[in-house]
Amino acid sequence: MSTFTTVLSAKKGGLRVGYVLVAVLLLCALFGSWIAPYDATLVNLDDRLLPASSSHWLGTDHLGRDVLSRLIVGTQWSLGSVVMVLALVLILGVVIGAVAGIVGGKVDMFLMRLCDMFLTFPTLVLAFFLIALLGTGLTNVIIAIALSHWAWYARMVRGMVLAQRNRDYVLASRLAGASRFSRLRHHVMPNVMGQLLVLASMDIGHMMLHVSGLSFLGLGVGAPTPEWGVMINDSKEFIWTHPQLLLWPGLMIFISVMAFNLLGDALRDRLDPSVLAEIKE
Repeated sequence: MSTFTTVLSAKKGGLRVGYVLVAVLLLCALFGSWIAPYDATLVNLDDRLLPASSSHWLGTDHLGRDVLSRLIVGTQWSLGSVVMVLALVLILGVVIGAVAGIVGGKVDMFLMRLCDMFLTFPTLVLAFFLIALLGTGLTNVIIAIALSHWAWYARMVRGMVLAQRNRDYVLASRLAGASRFSRLRHHVMPNVMGQLLVLASMDIGHMMLHVSGLSFLGLGVGAPTPEWGVMINDSKEFIWTHPQLLLWPGLMIFISVMAFNLLGDALRDRLDPSVLAEIKE
């Protein structure tokens, strides 16, 4: 019992940290332009590469822009891009996976073979290929990342729908005359969305790494937009003289990934009580 209590207390402490970090990130994403002490894109060459001080808490970059302000405003771009990617992925994955699972037959076979085609390629390689077709820019990066991830979600949703559609309450609604899509909407999907929400929250960090990585390579958001990947790219020439310019945006990416992974753990524990039973054992 003492081991269980210790583990549970550690998990609760980590989850509280995750809640706080996600809340701070969302606050910066929603109100970053008002919270930032300076204009994130204002160039002032007289103040270039200043160290941390009371005026500039994290110093300034090579163009004299306040680093803290760029990190705060950058949350809007980095986190906002990930939210848009996740929304597209969920729309495609849920619709295609649910239709395949509830209809079955040739429709299911066709949609799953389509998923197999997308799953054949590593997500990053497929994203590069799609960007080469669509062109660079934030919008195309969002579309490319979404198209390289939707198939995995579609397969997961299909499996969840297949597991739910033969449950007693779904069969009872079928005997009562409910249509296929009525059963899907009222009985199957409400039980699927909880599991899907956990998976999506834990995948936010993975998608953020993709968005920031592509922006670092110059394929997504371009300068002077204060996106974290762009900030790392702008600072790479100063890695030996001013390494803190790379440290801060990299740390923000790390904190964001960790925060949403902790949030995913919290949602899993809340939506799946059997997890606590496993810890206890």
